[in-house]
Amino acid sequence: MFQFPNINPIAIDFGFIKISWYALSYIAGILSSWYFLLKIIKIKKIKINNKIVSDLISNCMIGIILGGRLGYVIFYNPEYYFENLIEIFKIWNGGMSFHGGLIGVILAIIYSSKASKIPVIIFSDLLSLVSPIGLFFGRIANFINGELFGRVTNHYFGIIFPNGGKLPRHPSQLYEAFFEGLVLLSIMMFLFNRSNIFEKRGFLTASFLFFYGIFRFFIEYFREPDGHIGLIYFNLSMGQILSLPMIVFGLYFMTIFYNKKMDN
Repeated sequence: MFQFPNINPIAIDFGFIKISWYALSYIAGILSSWYFLLKIIKIKKIKINNKIVSDLISNCMIGIILGGRLGYVIFYNPEYYFENLIEIFKIWNGGMSFHGGLIGVILAIIYSSKASKIPVIIFSDLLSLVSPIGLFFGRIANFINGELFGRVTNHYFGIIFPNGGKLPRHPSQLYEAFFEGLVLLSIMMFLFNRSNIFEKRGFLTASFLFFYGIFRFFIEYFREPDGHIGLIYFNLSMGQILSLPMIVFGLYFMTIFYNKKMDN
């Protein structure tokens, strides 16, 4: 059992402005993803210039923030926010949804595709390769903030979180950082390095959906459900219910795209 490390959520304090670890995690995730995205484009000799990549990243940032926030409002606490509309805009108080952010990114990809005349599936495959990087940094930030902690456990690596009561809990944020970040990134890079996988347009996107859905679904068994929601149908959490379509559609389209003739 461990005591939660005393980490100040504010990484840099200039007095007149404070920069949180959460903000730095977003910046680190975006810049790292941007860097590796440019590397992948160069390796595969894809005809996409830097401006198109910059516009894509910018649009995705907007999609993540708007989609993540609205997703949390709609999926996790609609009654409260519909009665307190001004609270929707107070993002600094927390409350972001991965699945909402995913919808926001999809819309950003569609918009970027139309603006640049680059096929949607190329953008989605490229972003699927680097998205685990952002997920990793985001989950580390969740841990630093002592939020989204796990269920009570007697295991020796349980942690007593400041806002989690007196009993040790699973550090589920670290589980997610490991599986949704490092392991998923390794899987995506393994698939990317297969000689013909990248040419099977859409397969990488479907693989990301499937493996993320699988990891998120099972890690939710260690994560404390939202107090105002609890477990829903069949004792599943909201995160598990939202992940099930990702698993089903991901597996289905992995099969479709893998068996499809390679694009010229």
